Amino acid sequence: MNLETSQPEEGAASQAIRPADEPAAKNPFSGFAEPFRKSKAFPYLWLGQLVSFLGSSITLVILPIIVYSLTGSTTTMGLLMAAYMLPNIVMLPISGTLVDRYNRTNLMLLTDLLRFAVMVILSALLFANALTIQMLFILVTSYGLMDGLFQPAYAATRATVFTADIRNSANALTQISNQAVRLIGPSLGGVLVTFFSAGWGVALDAMSYVISFLCLYALRRLVPYQPKAAGHSAGMGADFKEGLAVLKSKPWLWITILAFSLVNICFGAIVTVVIPWLFKIHLDLQPYVYGIAVTCSGVGAIGAGLLFGTKKRLRHRGLIAYGGALISGIALLLMSAAPAPAVLCALFAVEGFGMMMFGLIWETSMQEMVPQETFGRVASLDMLGSFALLPVGYIIVGWLADSIGGLQTIALFAAIGSLALLAVMFTPAVRNYD
Repeated sequence: MNLETSQPEEGAASQAIRPADEPAAKNPFSGFAEPFRKSKAFPYLWLGQLVSFLGSSITLVILPIIVYSLTGSTTTMGLLMAAYMLPNIVMLPISGTLVDRYNRTNLMLLTDLLRFAVMVILSALLFANALTIQMLFILVTSYGLMDGLFQPAYAATRATVFTADIRNSANALTQISNQAVRLIGPSLGGVLVTFFSAGWGVALDAMSYVISFLCLYALRRLVPYQPKAAGHSAGMGADFKEGLAVLKSKPWLWITILAFSLVNICFGAIVTVVIPWLFKIHLDLQPYVYGIAVTCSGVGAIGAGLLFGTKKRLRHRGLIAYGGALISGIALLLMSAAPAPAVLCALFAVEGFGMMMFGLIWETSMQEMVPQETFGRVASLDMLGSFALLPVGYIIVGWLADSIGGLQTIALFAAIGSLALLAVMFTPAVRNYD
């Protein structure tokens, strides 16, 4: 259950996308098989996260339905998402150092076990019809704490497994596969809630962590941990400063992190808090309709992944990344005036395409620019900067939607986020990032 929807250095980009000694492939899609041929570790990492993402995509649809069934309040939904994010954020500065000091695969195995336990408890409470909003807050808070440890470890492991010869195709294939799951997961979640019960969807999410655990256990012997003596000798404060220094030396990275500290509030909060309200409360649609709409977002994201993965050279990556995020913002803005569910589904596809294009370029940027020995700390700083203000955003957006109306809130925050992207899009660090 990833509650976030919840997802390179100049000159190095073309080398990562197409090594100089590699001939051009006749079939533009042939590169997607490279990670399986060249890396023994990739299939385990790919399959484990794919199955886990299936469970997460089911719960992502079910959770807002549970909240609105219990309370009907966007304010409560905002508070619940803040309860998820706060421990996640508190954990990130610590987890970045832990990821660089200790075995990353072991950390992921631990978090899979604990998240499995959270999902089992939630499922049991739903089956017994004993879930209260207070208990839901406790479980979501616990999950957020574990997610704050897992995500930097997973990002650092990807950077290790996705070596330069497979990086572009591995990133694209991973994201395409995850989005393909979104063609099934959200619709399946909506069907389970509509015709069975929310407990079955959460139980499937719990089982996905068992499969993920087994894949990560197999991965453990293929990605041996090599401790960095220097990292162990320094204190956590020094480790944190070292990661910060790496980040500050790359303007493309730190400017984007600062920009998305606002953009994530605007886009992420309305997608998580208000868009489910739009479907369930304002339009009074069945849960499966919302599931289909989220699935359409996956269709758009797959299109972006295919486009990115088949490109041998991708120029003007800064402008393309920000342009993708901008069209997502415009799609969210138009959702506030969408006249029918079919239009909403089409806008979800556009939103998914744009954010996936940004996400793929950002992921490749991190893997190219950041040294392996500091990747966990830089990844945690990325997440910290991007998500630190999200709890406040969730609360404000939820409260504002109850106060001035959900449609007005969607339009307001989508417009603010889009304007922020435009303001940063043509700065030299973004405009010249090629």
